[in-house]
Amino acid sequence: MMKTIFITGASSGIGRSTTEYFQKKGWNVAATMRSPEKYEDLAKMENVHLYKLDVTDQQSIDSAIDAAISDFGQIDVLVNNAGYGLVGAFEASTNEQIRRQFDTNVFGLMNVTRAILPHFRKNKAGIVINIASVGGRITFPLYSLYHGTKWAVEGFSESLHYELKQFGIKVKLIEPGAIKTDFYDRSMDLMKAENLEEYDKYVNGTFNTMQKVGANAPGPIVVAKKIYKAATDSGYKMRYPVGSGAPFLLFLKRVLPNNWFFAMVRMVTEKNIK
Repeated sequence: MMKTIFITGASSGIGRSTTEYFQKKGWNVAATMRSPEKYEDLAKMENVHLYKLDVTDQQSIDSAIDAAISDFGQIDVLVNNAGYGLVGAFEASTNEQIRRQFDTNVFGLMNVTRAILPHFRKNKAGIVINIASVGGRITFPLYSLYHGTKWAVEGFSESLHYELKQFGIKVKLIEPGAIKTDFYDRSMDLMKAENLEEYDKYVNGTFNTMQKVGANAPGPIVVAKKIYKAATDSGYKMRYPVGSGAPFLLFLKRVLPNNWFFAMVRMVTEKNIK
């Protein structure tokens, strides 16, 4: 029996690459996005069905899950991929920006997970794969709110796995480093407040440096392959770092004193501040 994967945020970047990779591997793919009508090319792929889903809208979550189960019989793997980056000096943020960042990256992920758990429990099987980030365990300047969401996803996932193991449900975390996707343009929201120029020098220097890292990073296919590995792994391994030195950075964070590691990050990210 063909297995089925349910992916949020499947219209571009990691989500789209994962859709295409699993389809080539012979899986059914329930690819969800806010505007499926714009992606007819994906809808034409064999065994790929598109569903309208906004992770901030519970009704759309429930409807998409029900439709996918009806179309494919069951869902075997959930990939919580939908998300974006809110970047800039924290003082420049608004309440609305903060709320939207957490609504999408954290509460949306939780809502989709909660909605699919009855199905997984009924089947006594299922894998929840949450797309976190190396930024869920390491921090960089200007990403305070984005990091806040990814650290939340890490803690949520790690705790959740205890509860779900009794039902045969696995929880896994994919931790990408820098990946060349639209995260660095379309999927990024830059915070900037009028009459707050004190951060400009710092923001301009560090932001441009980190944009270059993203431009030179590997493409999303490396993450799609890691998701496939997590989805087909028979064990209970939880964390899968991937891309642009992510495993090495996590190793350094683990073995170096904090002040050494922070100094290293400053040396790299702040080198172009003038």
